[in-house]
Amino acid sequence: MKLFSSQKNYNLPIYDYNLIWAALLLIGIGLVMVYSASIDTAASKQEFQYQHYYFLLRQSAYLLIAFTCGYISFLIPVYFWQKWAPYLFLIGVILLIIVLTPIGLESKGGRRWIPLGIANFQPTEIVKLFTVMYASDYVLRKSKQMRTFVKGFLPMLGVMIFTGTLVNLEPDLGALIVITSIAMGILFLGGLTLKVIISLAILAPIGVWIAILLSPWRLKRLEAWMAPWSPEHILDKGYQITQAQMAFGKGEFFGTGIGNSFAKMQFLPEAHTDFIMAIIGEEFGLFGVSIVLGLFFFLVVRMFGIAKESIQNNKHFGALMAQGVAIWFAIQCIINIAVSLGLLPTKGLTLPLLSFGGSSILVSVIAIAIVLRIDYENRTNLRGQHYNR
Repeated sequence: MKLFSSQKNYNLPIYDYNLIWAALLLIGIGLVMVYSASIDTAASKQEFQYQHYYFLLRQSAYLLIAFTCGYISFLIPVYFWQKWAPYLFLIGVILLIIVLTPIGLESKGGRRWIPLGIANFQPTEIVKLFTVMYASDYVLRKSKQMRTFVKGFLPMLGVMIFTGTLVNLEPDLGALIVITSIAMGILFLGGLTLKVIISLAILAPIGVWIAILLSPWRLKRLEAWMAPWSPEHILDKGYQITQAQMAFGKGEFFGTGIGNSFAKMQFLPEAHTDFIMAIIGEEFGLFGVSIVLGLFFFLVVRMFGIAKESIQNNKHFGALMAQGVAIWFAIQCIINIAVSLGLLPTKGLTLPLLSFGGSSILVSVIAIAIVLRIDYENRTNLRGQHYNR
C-alpha cells in the first residue's frame, strides 16, 4: 500500500521506526567500537588518566547531549529551519572565521577547533548541516531562475567559493569536498542544468589538484597514497594506510572477534575516529563491514524515500533537506571507507554516527532528528494536521 493516497490512513505509524532503529543500531555499534578501538590507547597514556574507559565515557556524554539536542530539533517545525536558513548559514561562516583567529585551537598542523573548556567544537561539522538548509532554501527562492547561470548558479557559486576558502585555510580538504558535494547535489536536484553540473564535474578535480600542488604536505600525502608500501613511505605518510589494510586483511570473513584487534594496540593511529571501519573490519570481518554498510545504505535510501513523500505532499523544502542529508551521509561514508581501504588519500573525515567525536555525533544526530521531523510532518499531514506556514 502506498504511503500517500487519496484516502487518509489513520493506521499509519506516526514515526518512521525503521529509520530510528537503523540510526540507533549504527550509534550502538559505534559506541561499542569506540570503546574497543580506544581501550589500549586510553589505558596506556597519562593524558587519559590511564583509564581504559576514557573515550567510552566521553562518547557516552556526547551522545547524551546529542540526543537532547536531537529531541529539541525534532520538536521544531520544518518551516522554522527554512525561515532561518540564511541566518544559520551566516552563523556557520562566522564560526569558520573565528576558528582561523588565535581563538581557534591548532593541532596536528590544522586549526579546526574552537575550545569550549571541557570539549572542543569543530565548526565545519555544523556548517555541513547549515549548508543543507541554506542550499535548500536558496533553490526554492531562486526556483524560477535556477536554469540560468548568472542569476541562478553564480550567486551560490560565490557563496561556496568564499566558504570553501575558509575551510581550506584550516586546512580541511575532506570537509571542503563534502560541503561542496552537498551544495552541488541540492542545486542539481533543484533544477540546475546538466551542462553546468558536467562543467563543475570537470573543473572540481582540477581545483583539487591545484590545491594539492600548492600544498607540499598534501603532495607528500598523495605520493604516499600512491605507494604506501614503499620503504620511503611505509613508516611515514603511508603508515596509516598500510596498517588499516593489514587490519582488514586479518579480519577475513568473520573477523578476529570483538576486542581482539591487533591494529588498535597503538599500531593504527586514530583507530577510534577516522579509521574505526578498519577496526570493525578486523574484529568482525567482511560480515560485520557488510552489516554496517547495509545500515548506511538503508539510512540513505530511506531519506530519499522521505524526500519523495515530501514532494508528494508539496513540502519541497523538506524534500530538499532530506535529500541533502542523504547526500552528505553517503559522500562522507564513501570517502571515510575508501580512505580506510587505501582507495583515497587520508582526509581526516569521521564516519557519521560511528566515529568518536563530539561535534560529529552531535550534528549527525540533529540531522537525523530533522529528517524524522520532515517525515513526521508528512505522516501527520495525512491526519489533517498541516505545518505549512
